[in-house]
Amino acid sequence: MEPRPSDAFVFFGATGDLAYKQIFPALQALVRRGQLNVPIVGVGRSGWGKDKLIERARASIKEHGTYDEKVFAKFSALLQYVDGDYREASTFTRLKEALGGATAPLHYLAIPPSVFETVIGGLAKAGCVENARVVVEKPFGRDLKSARELNAILHQHFPEQSIFRIDHYLGKEPVQNILYTRFSNAFLEPIWNRTYIRSLQITMAEDFDVLGRGAFYEEAGAIRDVIQNHLLQVLSSVIMDAPLQSAPSALRDEKSRVLRAIRPLDAQSIVRGQYHGYRTAPGVAENSTVETYAAVRLFVDSWRWADVPFYIRAGKCMPVTSTEVVVEFRRPPREVFGELVPSLSSHLRLRLSPDVVIGLGMRVKVAGERMAGEDVELMVTRQPGDAMTPYERLLGDAMRGDLGLFGRQDAIEAQWAVVDPVLGDSTPVYDYPCGTWGPREAARLVEGDDGWIDPRH
Repeated sequence: MEPRPSDAFVFFGATGDLAYKQIFPALQALVRRGQLNVPIVGVGRSGWGKDKLIERARASIKEHGTYDEKVFAKFSALLQYVDGDYREASTFTRLKEALGGATAPLHYLAIPPSVFETVIGGLAKAGCVENARVVVEKPFGRDLKSARELNAILHQHFPEQSIFRIDHYLGKEPVQNILYTRFSNAFLEPIWNRTYIRSLQITMAEDFDVLGRGAFYEEAGAIRDVIQNHLLQVLSSVIMDAPLQSAPSALRDEKSRVLRAIRPLDAQSIVRGQYHGYRTAPGVAENSTVETYAAVRLFVDSWRWADVPFYIRAGKCMPVTSTEVVVEFRRPPREVFGELVPSLSSHLRLRLSPDVVIGLGMRVKVAGERMAGEDVELMVTRQPGDAMTPYERLLGDAMRGDLGLFGRQDAIEAQWAVVDPVLGDSTPVYDYPCGTWGPREAARLVEGDDGWIDPRH
């Protein structure tokens, strides 16, 4: 049976930065597509009124979206605003009144996890949780223990099928393209295993610093910010088995299964780095040991992937901004033509940003009498970035009750279990100059392979 669509959209944190940069543009885009025509209630505690919220929304869309006066008029006509302290019952009483006849609202908690319990309790006491859905932003905790505690709070009033844990990376078109490419091309499956794949690398490079978010980064660091969530999810999309059916639950089953098979990290499997100048950023401690770069080596304890190393690195102040997956195939068992050929001659490159690229690396003969070759990369496809923003896609799915692109608790716990042993200062942090590929110590993780594979441009 198809899930019942939500008949109202409530977002807490309506006056915050996330709403300004992402939520308002996404909501107007849904209105423009005809996918959103229900009351939209913003809740905040800034002493605002509806008029100020509408002007904030207008400024947001002009800066971060595509402003259209006619579409914005439709969007703003749906907007309402409730102001008040989340600790006071009267705030939720006013919210209940603003919802009017809505009987299946979606509550989006664009607020810190520290106030989840207060808000969910207020919703429950006001009678706003029956038949409702809740969307929560990452981070889903700070470690495995806190993730489980957060889950217990959510389950006090919401069943699992009504909880939408949003990771915007899963809404990106290139990430979905990984799944589509893998399971729509039968020729890949016979070679998608330890017999033919030597290693796999994922690089998420950013050529900018923390951009004034030093205080946030002090609480997160690269492991919590992108590896535990975004990049482990990308890895699961690359190496999971095919789902048994097209239902969202089947896709999430396979992702969870492969994530649970990833061996937890240890001190020998990680290198942390910090770019020169990070400690002078606003909000950063002068003796900070928080990583702005992390590189890890992972193994998956399954028949398909036993003994294949998976390398992931992510960092700020690197030479380029790009996210790539490179699958390195094994060389033939015997080099017939006597060449000393690097193993990277044969590979599949999946670029996720800034554009979408699928490239196939091969070795081909150069012209002439000699049986000698050169490495080439065949460009299978090159596409521009997302036509639909991740938040537009994910919020639309949540309103329809489609859980396919949202994290499930068992998978989130499996991701935390991978990184839990190396959180904090369990390993040294090494300096690296801005504009480089991170600390030189990271090279030890790929010893025996061909080194780190830098994104191509």
